[in-house]
Amino acid sequence: MRGISAATVLLLALGLLAGQVHADASTVSAADAANHVGESAKVCGRVASAKYATETRRKPTFLNLDRPYPDHVFTALIWESDRSSFSYPPESLRGQRICVKGTIELYKGRAQIIVASPSQIER
Repeated sequence: MRGISAATVLLLALGLLAGQVHADASTVSAADAANHVGESAKVCGRVASAKYATETRRKPTFLNLDRPYPDHVFTALIWESDRSSFSYPPESLRGQRICVKGTIELYKGRAQIIVASPSQIER
C-alpha cells in the first residue's frame, strides 16, 4: 500500500476494532428489544407510563417505553432496594426520552432491563 504509513494502518485497524466494540453494545428500539434477549444493549424510547408500585412485594418501579402499560413493549425495572441510589424519583421520567443500558431479558413475554444504578439510564 503505497503512500500509507504503518501508523495510518494501525489507526485504521484500531478504528475498526472500536467499531466492533460499539456494535456489541448496540442501540435498539423499545419495540425491537424482544428480538435481542440475552444481549447487552441500549434501549431507547419515550417513557409512556411510570409507576412506583409501593403495595407490591419488593416495591418495583416500572418505566414503560413507547407504549403504556398494559400494552407495553419494554420495561425498565427498578427494585426499591436500588431507588436510594437515584437523586430523583425514577417515575418522574414519565414523558421524557431516555435510553436504558443493560442485558435484555424477557418477563411474561415482554422485554425488560433491570436497572440497579442511575448510570444505566441516559436522559
